[in-house]
Amino acid sequence: MPQESLTLYKLIVLYMLDRVDFPLTGAQISEFILEKEYTNFLTLQQAISELTEASLITARPFGNRTQLLLTAEGTSTLAYFKDRISDAIKNEIRDFFMEHEIEMRNESSILADYYKATTGEYEAHLVAKEKDLHLLDITLSVPTKESAAAICDNWQRKNQEIYRYLVEQLF
Repeated sequence: MPQESLTLYKLIVLYMLDRVDFPLTGAQISEFILEKEYTNFLTLQQAISELTEASLITARPFGNRTQLLLTAEGTSTLAYFKDRISDAIKNEIRDFFMEHEIEMRNESSILADYYKATTGEYEAHLVAKEKDLHLLDITLSVPTKESAAAICDNWQRKNQEIYRYLVEQLF
């Protein structure tokens, strides 16, 4: 694979991270790049790995996902090389975000996970974030793994309703 192609994939990743005000997951970036058939999964992972090693992006665990964030050095690198991304690709990225932004923002800000506690019960840990601010962070203890899993699934689907209800009741 020519180095020029790998450079373009790296610039696309930087450009995507620059266009949003919330972290993107590796899966979200992969969805766009693989859907458009720019490259394959392994090459994309190589590009992301090289960006991380060069400190142009940072990767942080978030539940069972990895969020990618643009660093200051990544921003300045993108500013210097942005013209190497065609207008057609920039428009495809813009259209992708217009179509998927609400879903992607929700994925990056809503976390639900469960685990077995030392007491033998299961704990469902639910988080709602906006940027780096925790809006809500709740841990519920329940007797079974199934109950914890159901709570996490419902949190993913009903988090806005639940948050609104709590705010109304507590304020």
